[in-house]
Amino acid sequence: MIRDITIGQYYPAQSKVHSLDPRTKIITSFIYIISLFISTGFNGYLATVVFLAGVITVSKVPFRFIVKGLKSIIIIIILTVSINIFFTPGVTVIFKLGGAQITLEGLIIASRMVLRLVLLIIGSSLLTLTTSPISLTDGIEALLKPLEKIKVPAHEIAMMMTIALRFIPILLEETDKIMKAQTARGADFEKGGIITRARNLIPLLVPLFISSFRRAEELAVAMEARCYRGGEGRTKLNVLEYKAGDLICYLIFILYLCVLISIRFLG
Repeated sequence: MIRDITIGQYYPAQSKVHSLDPRTKIITSFIYIISLFISTGFNGYLATVVFLAGVITVSKVPFRFIVKGLKSIIIIIILTVSINIFFTPGVTVIFKLGGAQITLEGLIIASRMVLRLVLLIIGSSLLTLTTSPISLTDGIEALLKPLEKIKVPAHEIAMMMTIALRFIPILLEETDKIMKAQTARGADFEKGGIITRARNLIPLLVPLFISSFRRAEELAVAMEARCYRGGEGRTKLNVLEYKAGDLICYLIFILYLCVLISIRFLG
């Protein structure tokens, strides 16, 4: 389960999506998230699935690698389905047992919520999978640059967000190593119910926190050794510049958004 989490990981490849400006990918990711709340019917979700499949194909990131990240949210999906099925009132009752009932309206809403959640996770993960941490930092900093006029530390915020994303796979890898080491010493993390499993994970917290603080200190020392002093007066090796591919990407996403709006209000 730990190794199946793909949030924060970067998948290197030579594709049109990888070569896009990070600002373009950040903005279009927000457009995609907004589009999920525009889609309400079958045709809208079908258009979103087809569009997302096309983006994944162009990105050259293996679909199996992307879907692997859904295993980590399986509990959230099951909880979402259960709440919407059993607590959504409706007219058409399909199954009833005591005070609990399943309605057709509940099933429709549950299926929409699950589909929206799955599409959200898959689409959002493409941002980090196709953008290196350094490029992501530069993109976030560039987008927050106008806020510096009101004394908002754009570079520091971008750096913290990127380090947080980058540390997710590192901490997950460290957790996996600790679990294997304790399993070799006789610990069992697979048997028992949910409460028992959660209780068995408590011994992981102490070594994980110690490892996290050690890595944070090593990162701080490394940044100080390289004379890092924040964003003021800092030069960049690669200056962000919009290219023709970025303009085409914006046009494609705007067209996609217009199609969804047309499907919702005209279809």
